Amino acid sequence: MFFRIVLGGALGQRGKLLLIAMTMALGVSLATAMLNVMFDVGDKVNQELKTYGANLKVIPRSAAFLGYLYGLEDGAGVNDKFLREDELPRLKTIFWAYNIVDFAPYLEAPVKASGPGRELEVKAVGTWFSKNLELPTGESVVVGMRGLKPWWTMLGVWPGDAADGGAALGRSLALGLGLKPGDSLALTGPDGVRRSLPVRGVFDSGGEEDGFLYLPLALVQEMAGRPGLVQSLDVSALTTPENELARRAARSPASLSAKEWETWYCTAYISSIAYQIEEALTDARAKPVLRVSESEGAILGKVELLMTLLTLLSLSCTFLALSNLVTAGVMERSREIGLLKALGAAGLDVMALILAEIVLTALAGSLAGYGLGLFFSRLVGQAVFGTAISVNPAVVPLVAALVLVVAGLGSLPAVRLLIGINPARVLHER
Repeated sequence: MFFRIVLGGALGQRGKLLLIAMTMALGVSLATAMLNVMFDVGDKVNQELKTYGANLKVIPRSAAFLGYLYGLEDGAGVNDKFLREDELPRLKTIFWAYNIVDFAPYLEAPVKASGPGRELEVKAVGTWFSKNLELPTGESVVVGMRGLKPWWTMLGVWPGDAADGGAALGRSLALGLGLKPGDSLALTGPDGVRRSLPVRGVFDSGGEEDGFLYLPLALVQEMAGRPGLVQSLDVSALTTPENELARRAARSPASLSAKEWETWYCTAYISSIAYQIEEALTDARAKPVLRVSESEGAILGKVELLMTLLTLLSLSCTFLALSNLVTAGVMERSREIGLLKALGAAGLDVMALILAEIVLTALAGSLAGYGLGLFFSRLVGQAVFGTAISVNPAVVPLVAALVLVVAGLGSLPAVRLLIGINPARVLHER
């Protein structure tokens, strides 16, 4: 009998209940889309930010970090400290190996570069351009400058990684030497040997690198007499925004409790990844590039806050619309409710009938809204990031809880009105 009455009431109020279902569908679809985007936006934004350069700088622990940045001369205890090139594949064996998306080593040497009728003393930087690296796991990855500096515009092509792979000149250096891709560059290195290399490309970095000469790492090691050694390493890693735990760990990992240390070590904080890089390399010091890592955390925090506010706004609008629709429905059915009470139905029985209609309608609208929300999140992912947003299973119970809260709170004004209905007054149209 209960369900027959519920069905009869629903058919009699199908227009109003359809509006309730559509309201719930719209609110749930927006909430589902925003929550799915919020849970997946971290990786997407991190991937986008990786196009703006490395967020970790690795140098020898025995070298002063500030001294390295400001370029003290050899012999001052800075530029004459090195990392071992053969250890670099270990970066892809740490706990967060898959979060390290690219890296490139550097070794600097002063050289004399000659162009048509002109010779300049320049800084030569040896590096990997697109190195096929064999890992201890038996796998191979491609790393180097080509993937680490995607915003550089290159006229010509990148050099190869063999010692005779050619050279890449910064735009201002190429202008000074009067060289272009395809020309021949004469070099005299620290070893006094004169070499001739083809100019493979001329790049525009928009920074001081436009005055540098980039060569294969093997060639600079040969000229500088530093076989198998590098001075520094740029690393691009996918990270989680820093919080208080990460900041305390960055200052002193030993200050953490065992549980805190495990949480920090197993979370992709930039300080955690830096710590694991230091574990993997001999005498290495990994430091975040602050302007990049701080920007990542700030951007991710703001995007997640925006998604949360949009979710709350959509659910607030759904609550207001649902409250008005349910209250109007109860007012329209006041004589029916009064008659049920006059025939002996208890207040709780009448309330159960009304709430059953609302819950079933809200459930139907919510299911439709969830499917629509997945479609919306896919559209957002394709439009903003060029890839689909992942469906996060955690969104389902979260949306279900939010639906119950909104439906419950939205029904309260109608419940108060229902309890106050006096059968005698409504049946006599007073």
